[in-house]
Amino acid sequence: MKKSLRWGAAVATVAVTTMTLASCGFSGGSGGSSGGAQTLDLMVASYSDNTKAEWQQIIKDFEAKNSDITVNLDVESWTDINNVIKTRIQAQKQPDILNIDAFAGFAADDLLYPAKDIVSASTFDDFQDAFKKNASIDGTQYGLPFIASARALFYNKDDFAKAGISAPPKTWAEFEEDAGKLKAAGVTAYGMPLGSEEAQAETAIWFYGAGGGYGDAKKLTIDSSQNVEGATEMKKIIDQGYTEPNPGSTNRTPLLNVFIQGQLGMQIGLPPTVGQIKDKNPSLNYGVAPIPTKDGSSFTLGVADHLMAFKNKTDKKAAITKFLDYFYSPAVYTKWVGAEGFLPTTKSGAKEMASDETIKPFLDLLPDAKFYPSTNPDWSAAQGAIQSQIGQLGQGAVPADLLKSIQAKADGQ
Repeated sequence: MKKSLRWGAAVATVAVTTMTLASCGFSGGSGGSSGGAQTLDLMVASYSDNTKAEWQQIIKDFEAKNSDITVNLDVESWTDINNVIKTRIQAQKQPDILNIDAFAGFAADDLLYPAKDIVSASTFDDFQDAFKKNASIDGTQYGLPFIASARALFYNKDDFAKAGISAPPKTWAEFEEDAGKLKAAGVTAYGMPLGSEEAQAETAIWFYGAGGGYGDAKKLTIDSSQNVEGATEMKKIIDQGYTEPNPGSTNRTPLLNVFIQGQLGMQIGLPPTVGQIKDKNPSLNYGVAPIPTKDGSSFTLGVADHLMAFKNKTDKKAAITKFLDYFYSPAVYTKWVGAEGFLPTTKSGAKEMASDETIKPFLDLLPDAKFYPSTNPDWSAAQGAIQSQIGQLGQGAVPADLLKSIQAKADGQ
């Protein structure tokens, strides 16, 4: 089974772990080369049982073209990689290149090269603009967007036909109209998972859909007027009986299985959802469409992991650039991304993979991706408060008061 990006809580947990590391003030590690040849240490996370073999093939092909560079591979599980990199930095033996999700702590400790220093200009410019911004702190990009995922609306075409709906909704008004028709046809219209697994993701769908969001690296904006409007829409949908019972106690993973079994009209899903449908219920007649928003504008909730390069004692920028440029070349990069079931973060990669109809709806949304403010040190507290409290919308909570309470938790009050 493929290891997906850590949707939700784990992303923030890694960010906090890394920020804690940053406070220790560790300095650069060691590296070495001899006889004109250089060795690069590459530490990566394991996404599936095939991750190691895929990297080994990339390295083999790269070394065949660059006989003066040797790449040492270290593959770590997501369970262990944060502790491993922390220990390596404490011993001043950090790798030259690291694959992980959070980078802010390392950048704050001045351990990383800026991204523009470790890839060619053409590679640097090839990343999707939204992902470049998400990989930056105070205008400087440190992370190289590695792999991505996005969200889209999955809908049951048979249920839509039964309810007399000809196309998926684009606006909230259309969504409410369609949900009413599905309910009248005896269908649970929409799956809204507000349980602790990933409530912050479902909430983001409605906040961003109202033109709001969680804020940025410097300031969180949980209780903005736009977010109150998004939470009010969530409550309205729950109160009208368009969702499953008790959304506050429902988690995304089991609810997606309900959709896959054909028992929900609509739910927000991910690229791996396509594969899960193929494995669990290939006869499901479904479609994928952009997420409905208040005004019909397009966006998606994006998640990205990153590659980054450490400023070690031996200057290996030239060798690092050769390796990263090779990895991000469309043929090499898209093969890796496709094998692991994710989306590319480069424009050339998206173009290369556009012929795959199963992921094209997600690729089309990538330029409009919105992200969690994971580089904000208060985001973890905010996320925890959202996960534990937002489900109260289905229990009579007043949206404005509820968001004010969550904002207070985010602000440490």
